[in-house]
Amino acid sequence: MANASSLQADLLGRARWRWWELVFWPVVFVLPLVMPSHALMINEIAIVALFAMSLDLILGYTGIVSLGHAAFFGFGAYTAALFAKHLNPDPTLGLLVALVLSAGLGAVASVTILRGTDLTRLMVTLGTALLLLELANKLGWLTGGADGLQGVIMGPVLGRFDFDLYGRTAAWYSLSVLFLLFLLMRRIVHSPFGATLQSIRDNRLRAMAIGVPVVGRLFAIYTVAAAVAGVAGALLAQTTGFASLDVLAFDRSADVMLMLVIGGVGWLYGGVAGAVVFKLLQDWLSSVTPQYWMFWIGLILVLLVLVGRERLLRPWTWFGGARNGHRKVAR
Repeated sequence: MANASSLQADLLGRARWRWWELVFWPVVFVLPLVMPSHALMINEIAIVALFAMSLDLILGYTGIVSLGHAAFFGFGAYTAALFAKHLNPDPTLGLLVALVLSAGLGAVASVTILRGTDLTRLMVTLGTALLLLELANKLGWLTGGADGLQGVIMGPVLGRFDFDLYGRTAAWYSLSVLFLLFLLMRRIVHSPFGATLQSIRDNRLRAMAIGVPVVGRLFAIYTVAAAVAGVAGALLAQTTGFASLDVLAFDRSADVMLMLVIGGVGWLYGGVAGAVVFKLLQDWLSSVTPQYWMFWIGLILVLLVLVGRERLLRPWTWFGGARNGHRKVAR
């Protein structure tokens, strides 16, 4: 009884909003207004942040390693683009369709991650994304093939707000969707359901032994993560008016994995932080060294892994451990 009460208190404490969160989100929504020239960048960061958070649901909170998460991102992008081009240009309706169909694809694909080791799941998820990539390439009459799906014209958001060339409407649209889905994911990870996901991540056999329905939990969270990734892809297609094979490429899955490495896994804001740092570094380094910007990002990631995120941000502590070690030996 005491353990149940302490667990409930712990969950409630984690679910409580911090003061900096209450400051962070209003500031984020003001950015397109105070930085109109960077609205397109803000829109892109919001989309990749949502994509990164969807991966964090299965990687950081459940322990499912995936190198094919771009399958759902790309599927959502093509779904929204095709829906707008052939059925209805309403972005909100297209977003809902992409969410539902991506969730269905995730439910089907969840079968592939229920068995096997991490390496097996890694290869299976990668193979799924490559299959969809080749399928989109071959169905040129539908997807545009290597040329991409062009001529996608979106209607106004909620029938009132037209997409402008400066990207402010797109930025606010993507930020609104990001915030709403963040609230959903925050609720999930700070609930008893989320606690069972973390028990599966820590020790799947022990979770099964104490009665956690592991298969059902994996099916549910993989479906939710696929739906969120599909929405991120749909936002990209809707705000750019274009969908190409790039949205299904391996680079998408690798980049979002790097964002989580930078921002930190098992923390939803890690996806946001990683997306901001990665996109700003990519934009700055590609303007300084267009041919070698990936080298510098790779070097930063190597330092991040070797030194550690916290110590990299506080270089004056790099040698503290060594000094402490010498003091202990001297004693």
